[in-house]
Amino acid sequence: MKQASVGKFFVRASGASPLAAALCAAALGLCAAAAPAVFAQAGASSDDTPAAGASQSPFGAPTLTYDKEYPVIGYARTPQNNDIARLQARIDRGEVRLQYRAPRGYLDSLLQALRIDPSSQALVYSKTSLQTGAIKAATPRAIYFNASTYVGWVQGVGTDIELAAMDSKLDQVFYTLSNRPGGKARLQRKVLDCLACHDTYELSGGGVPRFLLMSTYTDILGNQLTHEGQIITSDQTPLKYRWGGWYVTGESGSQVHLGNIQVRTVYQLVHLDQVRRGNLDKLDGLFNTQPYLTDKSDIVALLVLQHQVDVQNLITRANFEVREALARASKGHPGTELPQKTREDLKGYMDSLVDAMLFVGATRFTSKITGNSGFNAWFEAQGPRDGLGRSLRDLDLDTRLFKYPLSYLVYSASFDALPDYAKSYIYGRFEDILTGHDTSDTYSYLSESDRKAILQILTATKPAFAEFLARKGAA
Repeated sequence: MKQASVGKFFVRASGASPLAAALCAAALGLCAAAAPAVFAQAGASSDDTPAAGASQSPFGAPTLTYDKEYPVIGYARTPQNNDIARLQARIDRGEVRLQYRAPRGYLDSLLQALRIDPSSQALVYSKTSLQTGAIKAATPRAIYFNASTYVGWVQGVGTDIELAAMDSKLDQVFYTLSNRPGGKARLQRKVLDCLACHDTYELSGGGVPRFLLMSTYTDILGNQLTHEGQIITSDQTPLKYRWGGWYVTGESGSQVHLGNIQVRTVYQLVHLDQVRRGNLDKLDGLFNTQPYLTDKSDIVALLVLQHQVDVQNLITRANFEVREALARASKGHPGTELPQKTREDLKGYMDSLVDAMLFVGATRFTSKITGNSGFNAWFEAQGPRDGLGRSLRDLDLDTRLFKYPLSYLVYSASFDALPDYAKSYIYGRFEDILTGHDTSDTYSYLSESDRKAILQILTATKPAFAEFLARKGAA
């Protein structure tokens, strides 16, 4: 199974050409052309229905293979358990009205309604989404986010605002908002268009929706220059390979990256150090930043975005796999024990999530990282904090991203919605690792003081974990 680039996001394509896949949306976008392996063969359509959120075959059956492979999830159902769906409900009740204001249309009002701060702005200039003609180095696409929701905006009247969210029942779900004056603003769920890229294809079957970030060499028109330079990035990716096709502001010291590079031909990349721009405080010198909410694309926001996407993808995988395994095993008889082989398979998914949440293998910083958009303060202020004032959102930025390396997404609704089977296993692994019972080399990067502090913070701020420890101690 070959891997084909889609700008900043990526589709594991079966039979899709790299050129077709390269047209797909990056950073929460849609797809112009890609192999539609996520759809059932009969009656599959590229159009999305506006309300139900899933295309139907001529016989009325959902066309998503998710409904065949993970029927317990019911992905074609209308999502109700995410901030975008809740905002639309408030709009329908007349409690909220989005305001259209030039030059960004509904963007400012939308971010305010979703409680997303402008300091989270990340700018990407590779050709992405269905709006490829509007995106280039001079007019990059802006991404804004909080812990559960993402908003993508492209300059120009008549463009769509693209949104994505973690739904606590369905996990990754996608929407668009027509960014045109007049009429009633409506957040419309998109399924087939978005899943043409935002899906995982596996050799064994069983794709699930996911977000993916990618770094690639891009020219000033936003065109991808070479497939050889494309990589899917994660917390483990060294900084020197990150952010190709992205703008980056702030300080990374002597650590280089691929952000801010503007070239016209692939031949200019031969002397890469000559086209790097180093640390930038603002982007005014590279393009007109006036239409944007800020002149920043904050390096700390980009680092947090990467971690968040990594963990959310693994939450989705664990949720889909565990729920379906439990449903198949029980067959209407709750409490049926899972077969040994199934337990081992699920253990792999859950261990991957545990490791990502504990930053196993995360790249270490060799110079201090400094953001400059105000993102740090906004992000850290969201807590929660223990009795000593400590939070899993406290940033380190000297040698690693967080001071207490356990993901703040342990507080997320999507994590809480994992089946009890999964949460019990994950909590048990947290306990083993943080108490030092697990002495494997995998977690040797965590000092004794790290483990103690994380355990104390988690116990004080996560009641479900404290209850797990209490039940285990009483057993």
